[in-house]
Amino acid sequence: MMFSAISRSRAAFGAFVGQLQRSAPNSASWRKLCTKPHEEAHVATQAQRAGFKMPGYRPSEMDKKILVWSGRFKSKEQIPEFVSFETIDAARNRLRVKACYVMIAMTIGGCMLMIMLGKQAASRHDNLTSRNMERKARLREEAQKDLEMAASLTNSKTE
Repeated sequence: MMFSAISRSRAAFGAFVGQLQRSAPNSASWRKLCTKPHEEAHVATQAQRAGFKMPGYRPSEMDKKILVWSGRFKSKEQIPEFVSFETIDAARNRLRVKACYVMIAMTIGGCMLMIMLGKQAASRHDNLTSRNMERKARLREEAQKDLEMAASLTNSKTE
């Protein structure tokens, strides 16, 4: 069976080896010398990991502001010298969510404002086309005045 898998493509061989590796820890032949059940060893490693904590983190001034803004502490004086990474991460996440809520509210408010301004402009019959035509007429008028001014200056110089 192994030789037929090898003669196939490399992917098939890789899949075969992967299946062997995945099934190997579940077989009893690998645990002949082990005296404890497999589950107890797994629980022990989880207990060791849970007991291991990183030492504290000295928060910067910005971190202290974030901790106060997020509501973890009432004031900067209440913040201890060392704070866990989890506390600062949770405060940053909470502040990030609050900022998202503020941006959502501002977006909705901006949309409502644009709707109101659009309705007011429509009631005045004010639109971009009329504004553009007025601006072009004003620019043509100014250009015509400039041409007349330039023509009068050249006439006065020649006389």
